[in-house]
Amino acid sequence: MRLLIMGPQGVGKGTQAALLSKRYGIPAISTGDIFRYNLKNQTPLGVQAQTYMDKGQLVPDDLTNRIVEDRLGMDDVRNGWILDGYPRTIAQVHALDDMLAQMDQQLDHVIALEASREVLFKRMEKRAKEEGRPDDTPAAIRERLETYDRETAPLLDVFEQRGKLLSVDGVGEVDEINQRIIQGLS
Repeated sequence: MRLLIMGPQGVGKGTQAALLSKRYGIPAISTGDIFRYNLKNQTPLGVQAQTYMDKGQLVPDDLTNRIVEDRLGMDDVRNGWILDGYPRTIAQVHALDDMLAQMDQQLDHVIALEASREVLFKRMEKRAKEEGRPDDTPAAIRERLETYDRETAPLLDVFEQRGKLLSVDGVGEVDEINQRIIQGLS
């Protein structure tokens, strides 16, 4: 099974990806984790990404695509994967399409977790307090949610048109949300 899990920050993508990973025996792959791995291990792709990050710039799509493609080519993903945090732009959707075609694979489902702004703010404020995350300030949260709305949310329409989208209410107990996803995938 090859899945994308999408939604705004604070909706619970990482939590649900981990649960689905256990259930289906496939790795949950966070693009943030891929970047950290490449940076920590000073891989050629990580060294390239670091040059942009050192300047305070976003890593360009083409480099992000190569980092994701490298990860999807590893042995542990042969039987499937759950990708969290990619794609974020329409160019990345097309790049993923190309990657999957080259690998003779197809995307099975796109899970879109949904929650109101109020719920997302409360969750991220709680996370900031519990985890001491300095990037979860109200202004930063607002900016990330606006970026999601502007750049990533429109991708859901693309996947809906392809018949791949599964929209799931991301509010409630973690296990309830997980059961909604599993039922939708069945």
